[in-house]
Amino acid sequence: MRLSAIQKVLWGLAAIATVGFVWLQVSTRNEQRADDPAFRADFELTDHQGMVQTDEDFAGRWMLVFFGFANCPDVCPTTLAEVAAIMDALGSEATQVQPLFISIDPERDTPEQLAEFVPAFDANIIGLTGTTDQIKRTSETFRVYFEKIEEAASPDGYTMGHSSQLFLFDPKGGYVGAWTYGTPAEEILADLKARMSI
Repeated sequence: MRLSAIQKVLWGLAAIATVGFVWLQVSTRNEQRADDPAFRADFELTDHQGMVQTDEDFAGRWMLVFFGFANCPDVCPTTLAEVAAIMDALGSEATQVQPLFISIDPERDTPEQLAEFVPAFDANIIGLTGTTDQIKRTSETFRVYFEKIEEAASPDGYTMGHSSQLFLFDPKGGYVGAWTYGTPAEEILADLKARMSI
């Protein structure tokens, strides 16, 4: 079937309109990004020793931040084991880095529960928890996703779905970058040391 001249013109105009619409969306998003405040660590939570901690308590140190939960079967223990390996490999430079494990399961992850879970990986890792509202606000600040998922075989009949990246913040609390789950500890270590030496 051949297109008439009018149909060709109409299809051309439709294509131009589509390109214009996409360009408008992209440019609007870029403007919004430029106006957005910088992504910064911002929280007030209770640590696994029962002390209230804020992002300001870690000023002057790099922060490795991971969101998870103590009943996590695989992702959280694996990531915490990698963080422990990184801290060990940093040697004397480890004092410049503070690893934080922020619970997305405040219903079960009390400070007492985190006190049993977190130090098993590394004594330097601090576990943080809080009220449901505090965890919700913190997750929104860090732009992480989590949800409660019913699962009969799990403790208390549920598990948690959540973002699994490991965040890095600089000594001023500014976002530097993140590593996806499964990134080898050696790669994270090399990247972290390179950033620390700048």
